[in-house]
Amino acid sequence: MSDEESSLARFTRTAEVAAGDVIGTYSTSFGLATKLLGRRHRQHVRNIYALVRVADEIVDGVAAEAGLTVAEQAETLERYVADTHRAMVVGYSSDLVIHAFARTARAAGIDESLTQPFFDSMRADLGEGGGAAEVQAGGGAFSGPEPATKPDSQPAPDAQPGAQQRPAQLVYDTEAHARYVHGSAEVVGLMCLRVFLRGRSITAEERDRLESGARQLGAAFQNINFLRDLADDTDRLGRSYLSVDESLSDADRDAWVRTVRAQLDDARAVIPLLPKDARAAVRSALALFAALTDRVERTPAANLYRTRVRVPDPVKAGLAARALISTWMERDT
Repeated sequence: MSDEESSLARFTRTAEVAAGDVIGTYSTSFGLATKLLGRRHRQHVRNIYALVRVADEIVDGVAAEAGLTVAEQAETLERYVADTHRAMVVGYSSDLVIHAFARTARAAGIDESLTQPFFDSMRADLGEGGGAAEVQAGGGAFSGPEPATKPDSQPAPDAQPGAQQRPAQLVYDTEAHARYVHGSAEVVGLMCLRVFLRGRSITAEERDRLESGARQLGAAFQNINFLRDLADDTDRLGRSYLSVDESLSDADRDAWVRTVRAQLDDARAVIPLLPKDARAAVRSALALFAALTDRVERTPAANLYRTRVRVPDPVKAGLAARALISTWMERDT
C-alpha cells in the first residue's frame, strides 16, 4: 500500500471504475449525459445508475437466463437489498457496485425513503406485491396513463426458450402502475437531485418545485421506455405495463405520448433552478427523450411490438452539444 492512498480509497476508486463500466455498457444515452455533468456530480450519478441497473437485471432476465428459478431470483434480490442498506449505514460493501453507491448515498443524504420504494418495484416485477395481477398470456389488461429503467443501447432481444419462467402475463393496473413508476423511476430522479443539491441552500418552495420536476422527468423516461420496450416486455418478460385491452392501439400510444410530453414540459420548466453544473446533462437527457417520443409517435403501435425505436448516435451527439451550448450561454445564478 502506498503512503498516498489508503486501502479503502483504492477499493473505492476501483468500485467507481466498475460503476462507470456499468453505465458505459448498458446506456449510451445516460453515459453521454453524465459526461456533461460537473466533476463533483459525475461519478455520483454513475454510482446511482449502476446500483439500479444491476438490481433491474436481477429481475429482468439475467438471473433467469443463468438458470435461477423465480424464488431464487427473489432471494438474490433480497440479498442485494440487505447488502445495499447495510452498506449505506457502515460505508462499505464487498460488492463493488453497492460500495460505490453507498459512498454516494452517504455523501448526498440518500436514505431508505428512496431506496426502499425502488426495491419494492423490483420485487413487483417478480410478482411479489406491488398490486400487479397475473393473468393467462393474451388475456387481461389495464387502462390509463400515469407514470428500473431499461438499457437504451440494446436491440430488443428475441425470446429465448427457457429464459421466461412465468407462463402468465404480469399486468399492472392504474394504481399499481403509478406505484411501480414512482419506485422504479421517480425516486431515481430524486436520488440524482440530492446529489445535485448537496451543500447548496435553497428555499422550501424551490426544493418542492425541483422535487416535482425530478419525479416528472423520471416518470417521463419510464413511460417512453415502456412504449419502446413493448416487444421485450411482452414477449420475453411477460409484463404488461401500458396495455389497454389486449394490445396498445395507435390512439392508446397517442395518449401516452401526450402524457410523456406533459411530464417533460413540467421537468423542463425547473431546469433553471438546478445548479449550473447539472443543467446541461439534464437538458441533454430530456432532449433525447423528447426526440425518442417524436419517433415513437410516428411508429404504428403494432410495430412497437416488433421493433425497438432508437435515436441515432449522431442525433444524440447533436442534442448534447446544443444542451451544452444553451447552458453555457445562461447567466449563472
